[in-house]
Amino acid sequence: MPLFQTPPSSICILRLSAIGDCCHALALVRVIQRAWPETRITWITGKIEATLFAGLPGVEVIAFDKSKGWRGYRELWQKLEGRRFDALLHLQAALRASIATLGIRAKVRLGFDKARASDGQWLFTNHKVPSPASPHVLDGFLAFAKELGIRELTPDWQLPISAEHQAWAREKIAGKPTLLICAAASKAFKNWTAEGYAALADHAAGKGFQVYLCGGPAKLERDLAADIARLSQSKPVDLVGQTNLKQLLALIKEASLVLAPDTGPTHMATLAGTPVIGLYAHHNPDRTGPYLCRDHAVSVYQELIEQETGKPLAELDWRTRLKDPDAMAKISQESVIAAFDKICAEHQLPGGTKLENPEA
Repeated sequence: MPLFQTPPSSICILRLSAIGDCCHALALVRVIQRAWPETRITWITGKIEATLFAGLPGVEVIAFDKSKGWRGYRELWQKLEGRRFDALLHLQAALRASIATLGIRAKVRLGFDKARASDGQWLFTNHKVPSPASPHVLDGFLAFAKELGIRELTPDWQLPISAEHQAWAREKIAGKPTLLICAAASKAFKNWTAEGYAALADHAAGKGFQVYLCGGPAKLERDLAADIARLSQSKPVDLVGQTNLKQLLALIKEASLVLAPDTGPTHMATLAGTPVIGLYAHHNPDRTGPYLCRDHAVSVYQELIEQETGKPLAELDWRTRLKDPDAMAKISQESVIAAFDKICAEHQLPGGTKLENPEA
């Protein structure tokens, strides 16, 4: 039996990080809003993540600053003092997130079931959400909506982009077919090779694309971008460290195609409705890949994880991570170029058009 026969007055959602998982949480928020437009939604998320999702219509976004330590928890709890929610959706099986829930008062505290909970999350919830048949993170989040009593679970990702950011991105793209390469994840072992990215950049340029390198200001990202530019004959434009998250989302929205490893911009592309090629070796793309473009992901995960464990993929826990630190280098340039050509054919690229606007 669903938890709510009628729409609740208020719901609190806790998902602090990371950008990609928060894009999945956005889809859950939208499902709840469609079913229960009068329900008040409060979303507690990380300080960086909040800069992307601030301004989401009908949602109170509260930023939690983990860098402040215990002071960050106290500030969060002070903001919530005196408030009580009908339900808390605890979407993050991490101890720091669970500690944050100690200051959230809710009648029902939903969390993952035994198959998905970790770091003792079960101690902080009183209602366990059954895991869906699909291993994808987003489907695990949508299971929370189903448990609440919502039946229409088709995800969508609607996040307004300001006119200022739209204008900035359109000026950069200038109506040309554009490939964005968001080359770096937060952990170096998730990154493909500079040689591979450079080869794809040159291939795209030869097909008539302008190529931009995008990413954050971290040294890892700047150094990788510099290596790609040095190795590429086409010399892609380097915007690494020059965009905030709102600008990056606008740029992704205006682009024709995105290439990225297992990192936030992969899922920002899903949010923006832009085709994306995800590169995977350490995690199963059926679990963490771009939700609408999983068929275009280039992955060596299954091959390598079966070699490493000696077991078929079907017998492994869905969270099993490949340990080989050099696994991403085993993704061939030829396989990525083939995926690029395939997605271009399917989305009528090059030419600067997308399926939803074929005459632009």
